[in-house]
Amino acid sequence: MAGGHDALFLNFDLEVDKARFLAAASLPPADALRSFDSPPLLVVDEAQRLPEAARIVKGWPDPRLLVQILLLGSSSLNLLDQAAESLTGRNRKLILPPLLFAETLATQPWATAEMPREHLCRHCAPQLRAWLLQRLAFGSYPEVVVPPNPAALLRELGADYLWKDVLQTGLVKTPDLIKRLLLLLAHQAGSEVSVSELATQLQMASPTVEGYLDPLEQTFVIFRLPSFSTNPRNEIAKGRKIVFWDKGIRNALLNTFSVDALRPDIGALWENWAIAEDNRWRCSCSYRYRNRGSNAIRIVTKCIGLGQQSHELP
Repeated sequence: MAGGHDALFLNFDLEVDKARFLAAASLPPADALRSFDSPPLLVVDEAQRLPEAARIVKGWPDPRLLVQILLLGSSSLNLLDQAAESLTGRNRKLILPPLLFAETLATQPWATAEMPREHLCRHCAPQLRAWLLQRLAFGSYPEVVVPPNPAALLRELGADYLWKDVLQTGLVKTPDLIKRLLLLLAHQAGSEVSVSELATQLQMASPTVEGYLDPLEQTFVIFRLPSFSTNPRNEIAKGRKIVFWDKGIRNALLNTFSVDALRPDIGALWENWAIAEDNRWRCSCSYRYRNRGSNAIRIVTKCIGLGQQSHELP
């Protein structure tokens, strides 16, 4: 447990913090918060470790008590479900995807926040190129941006992140099949994905494959990029692409972390990275668009308050 003048932090990976929280749960709201020294902000990390956490804090918010409660967890569906059920109308969900490329640059001594983008592109092109190849290989999770051995950390993170968050949802009954599905998706990054073809390769029914894609998307391993079509006669509307939110996770599945600009899958990595980067930055719904007879892919985004926008992948 850590505390400060403005916030109190509890970590439910620690039994002592979990016990303190449960002891306060039996008290009236004012007394419960007073037992924590009445912090203006109560932060509970790994909240999914205690299934009843959302139900407990449901009774604590009080107009007379100046406190905000922040429940943190991984991409656990259990935590999201508990918060939605117990705190309907009184909760705000914040999704924290991997870092944007611009945010990772802040870790580099040659790229300061005050430096204009034009200056970076003109005077730091070799460094930018090398750093981009690093991010294509190792992704942008904060833990892997600066450590000396990101590949080893990614293998550990991949095991924890994928198998703990996906398998423990209870929505996946066959761990071996979800692993094989992820490997197929990793190999097909950048290509159109057919659920029926995946089902044939896995010897599964198509609805089962769809059912396995859902928890992968809900736990932010992947997201689906459907086709955008207003005129089916002129646009390709069949098929969809599946994009990994983080390229390091995808490469960890395949155990390939080359930073060579000529690696065989560099085009697919670039396209996946650009789409995911755009999705994170715009916080929008994205669609893929390609005219018949053209290899150029345009990304159509629907942004809240900004309407529909379109731009071409370089």
